Amino acid sequence: MSTTPPPATEPVAPPVSGAPAKAPRGYVPGVSFAAFGVYFALFTPVMVAMAFKIQHIDPDGAVGSLGLVLGAGAAFALFANPLFGRLSDRSMSRLGKRRPFIVGGALVGSLALVTIGAAQSVAVVLVAWCVAQGAYNAALSAIIATLHDQVAPAGRGKASGLIGVGTPLSILAGSLVANAFASDFWRFTIPAAVAVVLATVFALVLDDVVRTERPTESFGPREFFGSFVFNPRRNPDFGWTWLTKFLVMFGYAGIATYLPYYLTSDFGLSEDAATGVILAANMASTVAMVVSSPLGGLLSDRIGRRKPFVTVAGLVMVVGLLLLAFAPSIPVLIVAQAIIGLGAGSFLSVDQALATQVLPNPEDAAKDLGVMNMANALPQSIAPMMAPAVIGLGTAIGVGGYTTWYLFGGLVALAGAVLVYRIKGVR
Repeated sequence: MSTTPPPATEPVAPPVSGAPAKAPRGYVPGVSFAAFGVYFALFTPVMVAMAFKIQHIDPDGAVGSLGLVLGAGAAFALFANPLFGRLSDRSMSRLGKRRPFIVGGALVGSLALVTIGAAQSVAVVLVAWCVAQGAYNAALSAIIATLHDQVAPAGRGKASGLIGVGTPLSILAGSLVANAFASDFWRFTIPAAVAVVLATVFALVLDDVVRTERPTESFGPREFFGSFVFNPRRNPDFGWTWLTKFLVMFGYAGIATYLPYYLTSDFGLSEDAATGVILAANMASTVAMVVSSPLGGLLSDRIGRRKPFVTVAGLVMVVGLLLLAFAPSIPVLIVAQAIIGLGAGSFLSVDQALATQVLPNPEDAAKDLGVMNMANALPQSIAPMMAPAVIGLGTAIGVGGYTTWYLFGGLVALAGAVLVYRIKGVR
């Protein structure tokens, strides 16, 4: 088993079991489409559909109910990603280590989304969204882990960049669905169907790794809870990478959830008008991300550096968040979203490549990447729970509730952009 060493400008990673010098033919487009499908199913509710679904069910308590639903669901994602990642690493299935989790997670998550589309109470939405988050993150942990299995470290920036393109495209697709269909049922069912199809196709063509030796470690309560933790003193680079991702993603995914309410409250738009603006804003953001995501990953590979790209990307996002906070008009808001997308595209691709180079143990790649991906899920849990208090504070002091919310997100993202330089083992 051989791997292609990284460029001389960065530390040589330890040998990676099962990772060929060159990714198998068709792997990169396959994993990109699979990631798009799962992101489509996850981001459509988070960015657009869930806010309006909750507003239709509970118009008077929409802000608090949305925070409860999204916060609880993200908590399930928080635990599902590393747990199922670890189970995937240990799987002895004849179908492969990753394939059962990819297909199974997509199927269960999609059934839960269909349930949300038909639900008539916040309680049903809450339970179904928790199931959907757990299942889709099980699939996502296995999909991302194939990057470690199939691609050598020196080529992961490019592959991560193409996977990263799935994020803006999925958000744009979700906006298109929300704008085209007034029915909550179809806003949830269409992404669910796409996720199942694309995840299944990828699983069928994936040259999955089949484990032939049973794990030497047991999997009792200690190992179970160990799936969700790491030792930052023993692995400081992993810890700083985790914190950087958490802070920047708080400013991106955690903050963006309340854009529909920002438009209806501060700009006085109707639901139909708001979905149209969200579509335009996400189109601008998507164009920017489609450019910056693969470009950032490719340049990062060629130069042999990750940290400068992560920092610059984070700072660009901060500029966009500040502009969004004080946007005097809809056109300025759309420009702000484009700037945020420009930074987020590069960040998502390069940061993912950086994460694969600081793993504590290559044999537990999916588990450790699952722990790393907790930094994606946790902001989506904490931010909605904090939102009512922060928005209320902004309203009370006269700054504006949503203006204060976006300013807060910008400050958090700024901290993440700076702290990446605490990482020592990767340039």
